[in-house]
Amino acid sequence: MAEFWLVSAPGDPTPETTWSRLQLRTSTQSDLSENHRIHLPDLKVGTLDILVGLSDDLGKIDTYVESVVRKIANYLSDILEGDSQEKLSENLKANGEDPQRYLANFHWDVAKYPVKQPLKNLSDIVSKQVSQIDADLKTRSSQYNQVRQSLQSLERRQAGNMMTRNLADLVSKEDFVTDSEYLTTLLVVVPRSLAGDWRLSYEKLTDMVVPRSSKMLHEDNDHCLFTVTLFRKVVDEFKLHARENKFLVRDFSYDENSMDNERSEMQRLESDKRKQFGPLVRWLKVNFSEAFTAWVHVKMLRVFVESVLRYGLPVNFQAMLLKPHKKTTRKLRDALDELYAHLEGASNSGGQEVVDIPGITTGQEYYPYVYFLLHLDLGENR
Repeated sequence: MAEFWLVSAPGDPTPETTWSRLQLRTSTQSDLSENHRIHLPDLKVGTLDILVGLSDDLGKIDTYVESVVRKIANYLSDILEGDSQEKLSENLKANGEDPQRYLANFHWDVAKYPVKQPLKNLSDIVSKQVSQIDADLKTRSSQYNQVRQSLQSLERRQAGNMMTRNLADLVSKEDFVTDSEYLTTLLVVVPRSLAGDWRLSYEKLTDMVVPRSSKMLHEDNDHCLFTVTLFRKVVDEFKLHARENKFLVRDFSYDENSMDNERSEMQRLESDKRKQFGPLVRWLKVNFSEAFTAWVHVKMLRVFVESVLRYGLPVNFQAMLLKPHKKTTRKLRDALDELYAHLEGASNSGGQEVVDIPGITTGQEYYPYVYFLLHLDLGENR
């Protein structure tokens, strides 16, 4: 599981110093994490009331956008139908990069999210963009799923054992008496171990069975498929006695038109599935990138808003991305707690205005520094 910590701490006295101290403590001295410095643009701060309300809104947007990112990744994994994780990774790109690389090398997209716009406008842009992607995903996935499920239903009828599967592809017209007013041909599924018993007994199960009319058409590991010809008037009695002997008479009428229609329907569905598959994969690939990059921008907006609320004005903090090394999570947390212990309940130095708002980072464990967790286990149905 790819786990990343997005943290920020106040400039002490500058963001460059804050970054250097983090690198020294967690990477150079102890090799606890791989760190990346995040450069955020000068966003419009707005009023305190707006920031407080936006903090709550961004939390909800964050959860929603992440859910859309995961839905796209999971659906792409689903429709690839067993292809390798490598194939999935080839399609899960963010601006042409691996998502982890995109996150580590983050640059604010000023074209999509103009920095001169108020923060509320930026969050609305993301929300509307991802809501449209989510709606389109529902429409496209519904269309493809309908074709896929119909095809799977037909395929299931062609597969399985002879007790339940469609028998049309195992028989031919020559196997049946089709032009008689009095005679009919039945298909009987017989356990393979009882094939000998069938051959000895089928003529005696009832009167009016045509002698030596049974022929084996197919066999698998468990069952054999036999024909038998008899008079129509004794069919019900024959079925009863067959069942008593563990022979199953299948309900089957030889109908060439019906069989041709089913084959045509399967060919049509296979064709529709192929036609939809390529464009759907391309759409998922493009919109995964759109949704994922939007999600990362929401995370960065949250870091900015929480940092201003936590550390005050003027804006002076450093955002940083940490990827904990294997089995170092506890040590890394202790190192950060030690490094930023002075922030606990303390005012920021330098005469800055500190905003103390109860409930900041609501819903997650509190730390003296701003902290957000990202899991990039995409396509794994978390």
